Amino acid sequence: MLLTIQNLQKTYGNGVKALDNIDLSISTGMFGLLGPNGAGKSTMMRTIATLQDPDEGSIQLNDINVLESPTELRKVLGYLPQEFGVYPNISAMELLNYFATLKGISSKKERGEMVKYLLEITNLMDARKKAVSSYSGGMKQRFGIAQMLLNNPKLIIVDEPTAGLDPAERRRFLNVLREIGSDHIVIFSTHIVEDVQELCNDMAIMNQGKILLRAAPTEAVAELQGHIWSKLIDRESVESVSAHYQVLSTSYNPDNSLNLRVFADGSPGAEFREVQAELQDVYFTYLNGFKS
Repeated sequence: MLLTIQNLQKTYGNGVKALDNIDLSISTGMFGLLGPNGAGKSTMMRTIATLQDPDEGSIQLNDINVLESPTELRKVLGYLPQEFGVYPNISAMELLNYFATLKGISSKKERGEMVKYLLEITNLMDARKKAVSSYSGGMKQRFGIAQMLLNNPKLIIVDEPTAGLDPAERRRFLNVLREIGSDHIVIFSTHIVEDVQELCNDMAIMNQGKILLRAAPTEAVAELQGHIWSKLIDRESVESVSAHYQVLSTSYNPDNSLNLRVFADGSPGAEFREVQAELQDVYFTYLNGFKS
């Protein structure tokens, strides 16, 4: 499977350019679309999912012209938006069975087998008789995956799926995505660097409607090796130090001092030490325009 996006552009009525000449090719596997809130990620997800039209550009999924044949795309699409509807006071098993009927699975036996399989892979089998409305946020997200897999989609889009989940729920959700990612094109939109680091073998960093970087996470980190430097500073020095270096991040130490990480082609000074690059360094390097 191959999703090809060419020259995708969208400008809203208020002048905000949400998509600025986006070109991407995405194949089977987990693809991370990483960027801050307001980067244009959700606009791109909704456009690919045929929920809004671009001003210009084309989207092709194998032989489906997505913008010209949205109905054909929807037959093979699974979409989990950042916000989704309120579920009724019905058990997960009953609700999945109902949705399966709506999606044309007429055989009771086939529906039963499909529902059982989806409850198992989303780790909801033990809670199958509970009302979905009573589920935690993470359980609702996993139910959302079960629901969207009913039509065996070829393309899966999940938009900010772990926002607001506690660590345990986030772990369960990511494990479900990891399991389904090997057989589908899964576009995973998020502002959480750790999610992309854990799940994705391919990614893009997006901001202000533009793609800033397209690379495999491991390759992007490898390219920054030798350019990341660290120094301990006190809190009072943050502003003055930041004015002189390309600062990526700061983090507190137990003694209340700060660990400063900067991007530089060579040693920024005697007190700096070279450290191993991380995906978070890649993210902030490109967001801040230190590298292009």
